[in-house]
Amino acid sequence: MSWYTGDPVYDTILAVALAMPVLTLLVSRVFNAPYGRFGDSMSMRKFHPRWGWILMELPATLVFWPAFLTGPRAALTAPAFIAAIWAVHYLNRGFVFPWLIRAPKDSRSFSILVVTTGMMVTAVHGYLHGYYLSRYGDHLTAGWMADPRFLIGAALYGAGLALNIKSDAIIRALRTPDEVERGDKVYRIPRGGGFRYVTNPQYLGELMAWVGFATLTWSLAGVFILTLSAANLVPRALATHRWYREKFPDYPRYRRALVPYLF
Repeated sequence: MSWYTGDPVYDTILAVALAMPVLTLLVSRVFNAPYGRFGDSMSMRKFHPRWGWILMELPATLVFWPAFLTGPRAALTAPAFIAAIWAVHYLNRGFVFPWLIRAPKDSRSFSILVVTTGMMVTAVHGYLHGYYLSRYGDHLTAGWMADPRFLIGAALYGAGLALNIKSDAIIRALRTPDEVERGDKVYRIPRGGGFRYVTNPQYLGELMAWVGFATLTWSLAGVFILTLSAANLVPRALATHRWYREKFPDYPRYRRALVPYLF
C-alpha cells in the first residue's frame, strides 16, 4: 500500500494506525482503561504505576531516535526543532512524571493489558514520527518555522504541556507523604489551576499538546496520535467526572468534564 509518502511499508503502518482510534473508542464504550482509579476493574497481573508508565512510554523514545537520526533530514533546522519538542515531551511523560508519582511501594494499579497495548502504540507513534520528520516531511524547511501553522501549533503545544504539568502537580499534592507511606486510599477534590473549570485539566492539556503537535508538523502521523489520545482520554474524562460527582456530594456543579463551559 503506497498512498501518502510513497513508502509502502510506512504507508501501510500509517493506514493501520489511523484505524486504531476507532477501535479504541469502541472498546472504551465497554470498559475504562484499567489503570489509576479504574485499575481494579480487571483481574490480571498489574504493575506499580511508576513502572507501568515508564514501560508504556519507553518505546516512544527507543524507536523514535533511531528512526529519526538515520534519516537524511535529521540535521535540518525544522525537523531538529520538532525532535527537541519530542525529547521534552517524553522526558516529562516517560521519566519525570512517573518518577514523581506518589504511590505506596506495594501499589499495583496498572494492568499488563494497558502496559503492553501502550508499548505497542508508543512504538508505532515513535516510528511514524521519526521516519516522517527526517525522511518524508518535504515542507519541514527553515521557512516552515515562520508559517502560521507552525507558530500556532508550537504555542498550543507549549500551553498544553504547561497545563498538563501543573495539573499533575496538583493531583500529586492531594495525598501527603505519610498517607502514601501507609498506603491509605485517600481521595480529595483537586482545586486550583485548570481544576477551577474542569475535572480533567491534565487530559485537556494532553489533547491541547497533541493538537499543537499535529498542527506544527502538519502530518497524518500527528493526526494519528491526536485522534488516538482523544479516543482514550475523552471517554475516560467523562467517566472520571461521573466518579467525582458520585463520590463527593459537594463536588462543584459548575465544573465540566474536559472543556470549560462546554462538556
